[in-house]
Amino acid sequence: MRVFNFSAGPAALPESVLRQAAAEMLDWNGSGMGVMEMSHRGPEFMGIHAEALGLLRDLLGVPDGYRVLFMQGGGLGENAIVPLNLLGGNKKADFVVTGSWSKKSYKEALKYGDIRLAVDAARDGLYQGIPPAADWKLRADAAYVHVCTNETIDGVEFFFVPDTGTIPLVADMSSHILSRPTEVAKYDLIFGGAQKNIGPAGLTIVIIREEMLGRAHPLCPSVFNYATVAEHDSMYNTPPTYAIYIAGLVFKWLKAQGGLAGIEQKNIAKATLLYDYIDASGLYENRVDRACRSRMNVPFFLRDEALNEAFLKGAKARGLVQLKGHRSVGGMRASIYNAMPLAGVEALVGYMREFETLQEKVAV
Repeated sequence: MRVFNFSAGPAALPESVLRQAAAEMLDWNGSGMGVMEMSHRGPEFMGIHAEALGLLRDLLGVPDGYRVLFMQGGGLGENAIVPLNLLGGNKKADFVVTGSWSKKSYKEALKYGDIRLAVDAARDGLYQGIPPAADWKLRADAAYVHVCTNETIDGVEFFFVPDTGTIPLVADMSSHILSRPTEVAKYDLIFGGAQKNIGPAGLTIVIIREEMLGRAHPLCPSVFNYATVAEHDSMYNTPPTYAIYIAGLVFKWLKAQGGLAGIEQKNIAKATLLYDYIDASGLYENRVDRACRSRMNVPFFLRDEALNEAFLKGAKARGLVQLKGHRSVGGMRASIYNAMPLAGVEALVGYMREFETLQEKVAV
């Protein structure tokens, strides 16, 4: 039986994508071999690669003057790869820390240059909002400003594009890329791991303005040098071929959902249903400022945390899995990425209501 998988990543994939991949496992398109067995330089995979690249550019509306790279290393790897590529000359970078992932990015970047906090949004050690951009302390001569536009652990999402003036803007979009339209031209570099809304772990998407290429530190490994990867059309080393193939199937699925505008409306409906129930509840609470609540990752807490294990046990029995919150913050977390159907959120809300009603009866 298929469950409703609320994992933060690797996350659920559209069932139709999984079924097509299964059907093509032994023989892709009459080639007599599966995608995992193909040479990455053979005509079969080169076609898969080119189609996936074109679909992604079309979905995001990537303008001319940007390169789209298929890389490896994941989001955590990019925390080192970005500064190694952008701090070759100017060693200064400013970081906006709004949660656990941007904090990790900041700490990693400290190894590579003059790295400063433009703002740290922590309140009593917790990340629950985004300080006004007017409060950010940005240096006019920084090489770039780094933001994480959706914090997977803390459930904080940017619904505006930060105005950094002439300072290049770098965004980690790992956990909400392709969940809504994105003004790519307002960013100089966007990156994201695939394992949330795109496909299997192992593939990383990088979208970079061409003017940002060629700034790498001499010690940047060639395989992670954006200019080298771009020059070789993401084929400098063997790419994660199967992950790119799955990503292409997901991109086609997204087009069938009405593109990013269409999937955004579905994501709004799912998030609204869940947040509305939590806000009306006497048992559950979400602690993130309403203006920046993530549509993808919904952390919530039982007011009586002694009930956590019973809640999780009951959820699993009903086919609602991977709801335990990240160990660093506790509580619960429902990740409701693109592939999570509305029926899954309805089932979760139904169970939450049932569990709350049971607790009310016990209290009486």
